[in-house]
Amino acid sequence: MAVVSWKEILLLTGLVVGCYWNCLSCGFVFDDVSAILDNKDLRPSTPLRNMFLNDFWGTPMSEERSHKSYRPLTVLTFRLNYLFSELSAASYHLLNVVLHAVVCVLFLRVCRLFLDKTFSLVAALLFAVHPIHTEAVTGVVGRAELLSSIFLLAAFLAYTKSTGSDHSIVWPPITLTVVLVAAATLCKEQGITVVGICCVHEVFVAQGFTLPVLLDTLRHVLQGKDGFPYAVLQTLLKLIVLVISTLLLVIIRVQVIQSQLPVFTRFDNPAAVSLTPTRQLTFNYLLPVNAWLLLNPSELCCDWTMGTIPLVESLLDLRNLATVTFYTFLGLLAHHSLCYRHSSAKTVIMALSLIVLPFIPASNLFFPVGFVVAERVLYVPSMGFCVLVAHGFKIVSHKGQLKKISWLMIGVLLTTHAVKTFNRNWDWESEYTLFTSALKVNKNNAKLWNNVGHALENQNNYAMALRYFLQATRVQPDDIGAHMNVGRTYKNLNRSKEAEEAYLVAKSLMPQVIPGKKYATRVAPNHLNVYINLANLIRANDSRLEEADQLYRQAISMRPDFKQAYISRGELLLKMNKLTEARDAYLRALELDGANADLWYNLAIVNIEMKDSSEALKNFNHALELNPRHKLALFNSALLMQESGEPRFWPEANRRFLTYVEEEPDDANGYFNLGMLAMDANENAAAEHWMRKAIGLQAGFRSALFNLALLYSQSKREMDALPVLDELLHYHPEHIKGLILKGDILMNHKKDTRGAKACFERILYMDPTNVQGKHNLCVVYFEERDLPRAERCLEETLALAPNEEYVRRHLSIVRGKMAAMSAAGQPLSSGEGASMSTKEEKPQGGKEGAEGVAVGEEEGRGTNAVGKGAADEKNVRKSSAESLRGGGADQSGSLDRSQTKGKSTKEIKDIEEKRAAALKRLEEIERILSGD
Repeated sequence: MAVVSWKEILLLTGLVVGCYWNCLSCGFVFDDVSAILDNKDLRPSTPLRNMFLNDFWGTPMSEERSHKSYRPLTVLTFRLNYLFSELSAASYHLLNVVLHAVVCVLFLRVCRLFLDKTFSLVAALLFAVHPIHTEAVTGVVGRAELLSSIFLLAAFLAYTKSTGSDHSIVWPPITLTVVLVAAATLCKEQGITVVGICCVHEVFVAQGFTLPVLLDTLRHVLQGKDGFPYAVLQTLLKLIVLVISTLLLVIIRVQVIQSQLPVFTRFDNPAAVSLTPTRQLTFNYLLPVNAWLLLNPSELCCDWTMGTIPLVESLLDLRNLATVTFYTFLGLLAHHSLCYRHSSAKTVIMALSLIVLPFIPASNLFFPVGFVVAERVLYVPSMGFCVLVAHGFKIVSHKGQLKKISWLMIGVLLTTHAVKTFNRNWDWESEYTLFTSALKVNKNNAKLWNNVGHALENQNNYAMALRYFLQATRVQPDDIGAHMNVGRTYKNLNRSKEAEEAYLVAKSLMPQVIPGKKYATRVAPNHLNVYINLANLIRANDSRLEEADQLYRQAISMRPDFKQAYISRGELLLKMNKLTEARDAYLRALELDGANADLWYNLAIVNIEMKDSSEALKNFNHALELNPRHKLALFNSALLMQESGEPRFWPEANRRFLTYVEEEPDDANGYFNLGMLAMDANENAAAEHWMRKAIGLQAGFRSALFNLALLYSQSKREMDALPVLDELLHYHPEHIKGLILKGDILMNHKKDTRGAKACFERILYMDPTNVQGKHNLCVVYFEERDLPRAERCLEETLALAPNEEYVRRHLSIVRGKMAAMSAAGQPLSSGEGASMSTKEEKPQGGKEGAEGVAVGEEEGRGTNAVGKGAADEKNVRKSSAESLRGGGADQSGSLDRSQTKGKSTKEIKDIEEKRAAALKRLEEIERILSGD
């Protein structure tokens, strides 16, 4: 047996690179989105053990919606890709190309067992360039085929060395074979079929049996004429070891999927739910369809589901002739290979075993799968096909008159296949190019129309996407997903009425729940999203909240494990102020998915609404244990700690805000809250830095501007506060507390009574009942020595606030001054030297909070889960689109901290200083009056 030379390795590698180098410019398309972009198991933050608990797509195997495809070793390679290049698609494609080259070299090594050096190389070259492999190589998820093939071929090569030169059993290669079979199976399920290939090789190649000899031996044994020959006993022993190992793997695999088959709908595989004989006729017809793709890969399609291949519903259907022809040809090859002992027969039997056995799991003949035809599952069977082609070429080329023609034909075949493969790679460049190329082959597949629509939708081209979604509903009128896509697109186009009508059509196609009876129909989880999407649409109308809740409950009744329904219902119940029920909904969702950080976050928001801050903090911490970089949990837990008023929480709150701004460096709210914490800790320089950072990121950031001005005022830097207040009032001219603070600085520090008067008059123009603004305007009149006007002003203020003692005292002072001046014969409008302080306590009593930040609702291919966070005017809670949507907005200026929580020691001290200053000035006024 000739080994593979370096020249042959370089030739195969060069050919693979030449055919597939352009795939490096392709992105993540089709199934790559679910397996790579949406799969949390690739992220370093996800525990490695999750890969062995979840399916290929990152869904827990215990969930019914799981695809039950258990391929942890393949996911591990994706994770390694992510570790080195995160989501750079080129690195994923590069590794696939390298793996394909490795498979080609191993395949050449296997071919050397049945073919001579020249024709084994022809088989390997054909395999390297065959266009049917583009889905397995250029599609990133096809890596499962590549890895499984590597271990499959390696297992087979190891097994071929299990017989010694003296025909004894060599056990180490058998042990290695079992290990490699397990590895192949952990890459993709079909890897286990290599055991069958090894069995065929052992019986018909290694031992040289033919079917007649086997039958004759068995007949003699059964008749008692003879026992099993020693060679047969050795063969049986080896096969028993392989079979037992295989059974153990099957048992483990069944345990992993918890004895549940995945749920597929009639749209995935129409024949699987058809009646006899349609089901059998269609599934058998698919065999020649797959064979034709190997023979003539001119029209390739990424998706063969739904109406791509019409059902074969009658024995009179002419397509049955293709089935009969296929089985006839297969039978002739099998007869040739099983009944003769020459080398040609051995080559054919191994080629057939490579074609048939790996294809059985995907054939639909023994159990249904989630597709009609899939080109990538032909990756291993194409090896047997290439061996057959090379063997046939060998036979033809040995005939003198056909030798040159046969070599010319094989050259043309390799060239055309290489060109086809290269061009086919461009189709995988993006989802739009992939699905439009598929529509050129097949226009009867509604899924293709839907997927082109999705590609356009991702480009925000909703109008064009709608055309494709509507075409999908015409091609397949009962396609629930197509009607859901139409509804979602109408919603994106702000056409709510049409969106609701489309959702109602989709809902009418769902199986109906029979009251009083247990619902037993199995429904695809994504179809249940019609209830979620419809409920999310109509709950925008407050009068239809109960109707939306009924839809959520209906979805839950159909699938009690439908986690997203509990999440969406919890948000709705929160909106309806049914806090206990909302909490129960999230607790039920956590029973289904306790490792979901978003759910713990949502529960924390409900706890806040229920005024249970300690429980909220515990649940925020749960979310951060599961995902230490959970941005919203970081922000809101830090905010909760900050608002607690307990200094022992401030260092951790500061750390979490710092982590948050690392994740969201362009979010001004994070820097603002760092500034608020610094103000609490009397770290004025740090507070100024963070406030300036927030204002730089968000021009006109109202809360940051006011609190920065307040910081300057409290730090005796009133002149620095004025330009900040001017900027605040430029963006928010209605900011009453900003006007009060500016008027106070103008009056008491710049002695600009005209400017102060303009500030207070603007306040009263916006709010004639504002006691603080009214009183301070009275002080301006007093400072202007217009005592009658000041008296009238204070009387009006007292009428607005009859219980305010300071207003009554100031009115008494003014009246006393007027009486003294009248007795002295002085004009009342020209009082001397009297002054009265503006009422300062309230504007300086606290800090203003952040503006509300609302995260809008998002509805995509799957479900929507939106919600509402608890908020006050100091700091509005942030929440996620997938979990809860932030609520709250600034209303009539922001509330002082004194109105939302207890004042800090520093604030109380500042207020007392202001009050002392006011009393001192009152005493001065009284002293002046007494002197007169």
